[in-house]
Amino acid sequence: MQHKVIDMQNVVIRFAGDSGDGMQLTGTLFADASALYGNEISTFPDYPAEIRAPQGTVSGVSGFQVHIGSGEVHTPGDFCDVLVAMNPAALKANAKWTKPTATIIIDIDAFDEAGIKRAGYATLDPFVELKIEDRNIIPSPITTLTKESLKESGLDNKSILRSKNMFTLGMCFFLFNRSLDHTYEYLEDKFKKKPKLIEANKKVLFDGFNYASNIHAIPNTYMVQPAPQEKGVYRNINGNQATAWGLLAASEKSGIPLFCGSYPITPATGILEELAIHKYLGVKTMQAEDEIAGICTAIGAAYAGNFAVTTTSGPGLSLKSEAMGLAMITELPLVIVDVQRGGPSTGIPTKTEQTDLAQALYGRNGECPIAVMAAHSPSHCFDAAFYAGKYAMEHMMPVILLTEGFLGNGSEPWKIPSMKDYPEIHPPIIDSCEGPYKPYHRDPETFVRKWALPGKAGLEHRVGGLEKNPDGVISSDPINHEKMCAARAEKVARMANFIPKQEVIGADKADVLVVGWGGTFGHLYSAVQQMRSEGKSVALAHFDYINPLPKNTAEVFARYKKIIVCELNSGQFVDYLRAKLPDFKYLQYNKVQGQPFIVKEIVDAVNNIL
Repeated sequence: MQHKVIDMQNVVIRFAGDSGDGMQLTGTLFADASALYGNEISTFPDYPAEIRAPQGTVSGVSGFQVHIGSGEVHTPGDFCDVLVAMNPAALKANAKWTKPTATIIIDIDAFDEAGIKRAGYATLDPFVELKIEDRNIIPSPITTLTKESLKESGLDNKSILRSKNMFTLGMCFFLFNRSLDHTYEYLEDKFKKKPKLIEANKKVLFDGFNYASNIHAIPNTYMVQPAPQEKGVYRNINGNQATAWGLLAASEKSGIPLFCGSYPITPATGILEELAIHKYLGVKTMQAEDEIAGICTAIGAAYAGNFAVTTTSGPGLSLKSEAMGLAMITELPLVIVDVQRGGPSTGIPTKTEQTDLAQALYGRNGECPIAVMAAHSPSHCFDAAFYAGKYAMEHMMPVILLTEGFLGNGSEPWKIPSMKDYPEIHPPIIDSCEGPYKPYHRDPETFVRKWALPGKAGLEHRVGGLEKNPDGVISSDPINHEKMCAARAEKVARMANFIPKQEVIGADKADVLVVGWGGTFGHLYSAVQQMRSEGKSVALAHFDYINPLPKNTAEVFARYKKIIVCELNSGQFVDYLRAKLPDFKYLQYNKVQGQPFIVKEIVDAVNNIL
């Protein structure tokens, strides 16, 4: 049979298996190899909430989806062209995400009667039961072949079985004409103190590649050409890492040392871990004993003159609410990063949602407005974190930055920027004053107070949770309280004078304006571009700034006949818009499944109102 190499514009591959099968690593290595080749990529790790679900069950399936393209890629893809299923449960959980033309690679060794029953099938023929017998199914004895490949490696049986993912990765590298070199380098670095593991993993990777090249079940391979890109240095980056680096950049531009006080929580822990690596940049990190201690140490650090950060997810944001009120009333700079996950309570810790918006806007006692921003892609987390730091320090207030598990764990290529292209950050630090220092006297334009660091003669003052008057004296006077509440709210509102105007993707006037915020950007953008290519009168307004809204928001909305707000919650942003801009009629499309949108869902929702 003659071998053909078929050019494709884009391909979606999904790796799935037990949480111990190494699918997250397999997907990451495939994505990294593709990024180095020059493809546009978007990834979606999807792993179980249980620490160790029962082996071979659907609840224990871990997946990693990679979308690679020779042009723009904004989502991890809706349905996959290739599914790698390491056991019957992985097939059952993911068969519905395969295209009718998909190739499905399975480890046939795992498809014995016991494995099929453990996965919950009603029959012993999974392919017929799932109605996928028409797919290109490649049954490969991956377990057997891995054992054969490593029988003389000197590794124990458990270590050999853990290498199945490398055999599978080798097959996929052949299928898509990827080089093995990057993965070889990764193995050499990871196991540099264990040379036996380097050679074993290299061998099984190479053997998987050779096996795929020799079986007739794979007559054709596929090539996705590099995407055209602006000149520059690129790297693959996930949202948590980009957030950490954006905070570091804000620290550098302000000249203020960074302090992060946090408590580990899925899916935000990666930010704390990344910041802890960079002590050489003057970063101080503290893993606190709980969420409350995390934010309180950060507030103390802000008072002492640090750029203070705390990171968390939804349950932790709840616990931090009282301390956020303290940061707000003391008017100290603080960035609170909330990497949202499925809730309420513990919810679904490893799944993504946008269900913390109402909590970010309103979840505190008293009159306590806090600025709220959102990142819209993994790489945009860098800019979002940088500007959250800028506004927090320059406006002397806490800023909540909302990202999502989909962004924090997902990755994409990022052009490493030059810091000369980013603005300076000028915190309103005061070194001296004439007469007594009055901590809550304000700049008449911004309503921002000065930042007096402890230990400076003549600038002694008190801050705290009790209400003060502008001179910093504790006051329970009702008129003063009302004035101070109004002043603090006005300071947040005046941030609108410094943030960018809201932009629209598409026509200035159209039948439908799709509105979104946060990590839904890629799916909404792809849906709108698809509909516009079909001649539909559609545009997109995606919000990175939520409180305050951009000053031209009402002007934008007025240009469109219908407005549909799409978000991964029950309607929190649309309710906020109804309260802030009640003169407009808002339609809505919502999803609360712990999963991102798929493009078709958005297209169908918009078509229904056109």
